[in-house]
Amino acid sequence: MYINCIFVVHKKYQKTTKNIQGMYMIVVIGGVKGGTGKTTISTNLAVLRSSNGKKVLLVDADEQKSSSSFSSQRDALGIETKWSTIQLGGKELHSQVKRLKPDYDDIIIDVGGRQTTSQRSALLVADVYVLPFNPASYDIWTVGEVNTIIRDMKTANPKLKALAFINRADPRGSDNEESIGILEECKEFECLKFTIGNRKTFRTSSGEGLSVMEVKNPDKKAIQEITDLYDYIYIKCMD
Repeated sequence: MYINCIFVVHKKYQKTTKNIQGMYMIVVIGGVKGGTGKTTISTNLAVLRSSNGKKVLLVDADEQKSSSSFSSQRDALGIETKWSTIQLGGKELHSQVKRLKPDYDDIIIDVGGRQTTSQRSALLVADVYVLPFNPASYDIWTVGEVNTIIRDMKTANPKLKALAFINRADPRGSDNEESIGILEECKEFECLKFTIGNRKTFRTSSGEGLSVMEVKNPDKKAIQEITDLYDYIYIKCMD
């Protein structure tokens, strides 16, 4: 079920990725607020990227070590894991990633939801900084802090591209649109037009060490949403 689902959903990517061999990306999933779904996004991207034949390194730079727990759960259950997961952190993270970069096609770094040394160090070598925001006031209020981080880090890393989107979007109501409106006003990052919904399958699949593509009864909407994000990062940002 796992193999069939991934290749049906992502068949269109296989030609694209072959045409850009030799290119690599370091993607940091971060922000300054906890509970925005960074690890869920990181692990689903790792599954998708590695399913396209890429040699992927997932770096767990969060003190909670959730990405490491996800990979350990897969190992414990005997689920095939096509990427490598390691734990790194601190101000030397960027130099460690630089040393590892030649051994991988792509690196995904899951950082904690705070203004940590690890997050800033990761951004020194990042190509893309992905920022999930929940459609709630406490999350949106952190936009100013995020802007400051990006502005500071672009001084040292001018190639850094920052993307923000609404994660765990509400199924109804105006909070999503209002939050997107606030994000669109910010100059330091691009606000993506699509959202990822607050779907049960994201929670249950993660707890089982699975991506949303690997569960027995996959949610097509969830797959499409994470696919849209994957497309933007690994196809649009490579254009």
